[in-house]
Amino acid sequence: MNLMIWKMKWSMTMQNNQQTGAVLPFIQETRSSWDKLKEEQRPIFIYGMGDGAIKIMTAMKSYGIPLAGIFASDEFVRGHSFEGYRVHKLSEVEEAVEDFVIVLAFAAGFQSLVDKIVALSQKHTLIVPDVPVTGGGLFTYEYCLEHAEELQQVYDLLADDASRRVYAGILNFKISGNIDYLTPATTPKAEIYKELIRPTTNEIFVDLGAYNGDSIRELLEFSRGKFNRIIAFEPDKKNFKKLTKFIGHTPAIDAYNCVAWCVDTELPFATKAGRQSAISSDGNMTQARSVDSILDGERATIIKMDVEGAEREAIWGASRTIARYSPRLMVSLYHRNEDIFELPLLIQRINPKYKLYIRHQLYIPAWETNLYATVE
Repeated sequence: MNLMIWKMKWSMTMQNNQQTGAVLPFIQETRSSWDKLKEEQRPIFIYGMGDGAIKIMTAMKSYGIPLAGIFASDEFVRGHSFEGYRVHKLSEVEEAVEDFVIVLAFAAGFQSLVDKIVALSQKHTLIVPDVPVTGGGLFTYEYCLEHAEELQQVYDLLADDASRRVYAGILNFKISGNIDYLTPATTPKAEIYKELIRPTTNEIFVDLGAYNGDSIRELLEFSRGKFNRIIAFEPDKKNFKKLTKFIGHTPAIDAYNCVAWCVDTELPFATKAGRQSAISSDGNMTQARSVDSILDGERATIIKMDVEGAEREAIWGASRTIARYSPRLMVSLYHRNEDIFELPLLIQRINPKYKLYIRHQLYIPAWETNLYATVE
């Protein structure tokens, strides 16, 4: 969908809904992806494997939605099975079935893969159901109605039209599973840094969920390699090893192998592949620290939070710093269903001086949807 056309349609819909007094006028989708799938008469195939596919299969079963099978890209199929289903090649399904529905069950965060998915959606009916990275429940129109007051409050607090369009687009995508909402809602990372974060050469950067140092690299790219101090939290031991290797002996960077939390304690933490490690009841006991404790009254100028569903606790753990120093904030909004409204309202309550912005970076599904808070 052309960006200009999408903006015009969005504006017209807003005007019509305001005239009719509709609940949540920025939401157009009332049928969830699960409703669409339940009404389908064509065979439904899941594209992809892993944790996302299992969550989708569980939801489909609860809705009584029949699953015809599972497939993967031709180059990844080696005669294996998944959850009792033989994994087919896409070409095999296309040869055997004339018309079918694809349910995407994996994430795409780089352009060539996103382009491949978009091309597939033009060939077949494609639905990308929203399942939370962590936590329970499904994001449906009914869920939005249950939280209509909070969603409207966030919408009204947003500082610019772009944020309101992104917010509306992401909510409509999460309900419908229609990827047409994502492209016009996407902002390049460089644009976000230049327009909202605007790093200087004297930042005190707190990186919660530092992974292998990727966010530190981004900061240094836009601050010409200069900074005052960096404090990095990374609880996963393998990721922490990569982080410390990247940091090396660089002065003024302190790395902590700990969970970002609201208080100093120990928590069960499960190590998984890549970025998916998270607090879990079956994990190993791991040190947890709060930002306020680490800083001990000192200031921060930028705080980034991508902590796999523990953002709420991390915010509380940095609340004194946020209230006193108003650091620019970069907070993930996509791990739990409630993050999209709960986290902006929490930050605004802690520090009402903030202007709140929402941007979505290139990703299918609606991961990399983030809150940016500044006082400028």
